Amino acid sequence: MSSNEDKPPKIVYWHRELPPLDAEMMHEHVIEATSDRVPGIIEQHGELWQRCYAVLTENTRLRLEQEVTRLGGDYAHVTDEHIESQRNDATGESWLHGRFTYMLYRRTGAK
Repeated sequence: MSSNEDKPPKIVYWHRELPPLDAEMMHEHVIEATSDRVPGIIEQHGELWQRCYAVLTENTRLRLEQEVTRLGGDYAHVTDEHIESQRNDATGESWLHGRFTYMLYRRTGAK
């Protein structure tokens, strides 16, 4: 039997997801992350794009969780993202690079 108590607390909120009502804004920040490198060319919104985008967002979530802790916050709300396909012609590899703008929040009354 599984319950919500078994889940780790949610830290990262994406775009239309809103952080908890007890959150107060601290500062806006930008973080960059990349996906794994894959052989071939990534066509926007093709199969490789989707696969790399899933890895990119997971890498970003992990980085954001680390940054929230480092900066003394409780939540990150991603408000904007800019994703580009990158390519190394010498190796034939491609990957996605993302730049994410987020607002850092802390729980009201948190120190």
